Amino acid sequence: MKPVTIIPYEDRYQPQFKALNLEWLDLHHLTEQRDLDVLNDPKKYILEQGGFIYLAMEGEEVIGSAALMKEHHGVYELAKMAVGVHHRGKGLSKPLIETCIEKAKALKAEKIELFSSSKLQPALRLYERYGFQHIPLEDSPFETADVKMVLML
Repeated sequence: MKPVTIIPYEDRYQPQFKALNLEWLDLHHLTEQRDLDVLNDPKKYILEQGGFIYLAMEGEEVIGSAALMKEHHGVYELAKMAVGVHHRGKGLSKPLIETCIEKAKALKAEKIELFSSSKLQPALRLYERYGFQHIPLEDSPFETADVKMVLML
């Protein structure tokens, strides 16, 4: 395996960012219009709204991603967390999630929320290892989300 680096998102990687996320969304039948909107224009829906995207790179290939979407003052949503199918099990989620948590702390955020699916047990276990707690799912922006978690910072 070549060295992996975590970099801030650049527009030139949008096609790879989209493909990487659709790979797992489609596999688990979780793709929604909101996902497509964000993946087609991450600059508009994430970056211009005060959010951040990080990419795990192996050379020029995007092999992982994670985003912090600004919800409102002091609250970010962890979103678009993905690792390519051929790169799973190599610990790539760790630097991605840690980068997002550290960024949220640097921004003096109060908490990070996330929405997920009970179909994604490995992802839920990862979030739990980082201190995310399950909370009641009230209003979800996703039809397929049946899990909500929060990390108080």
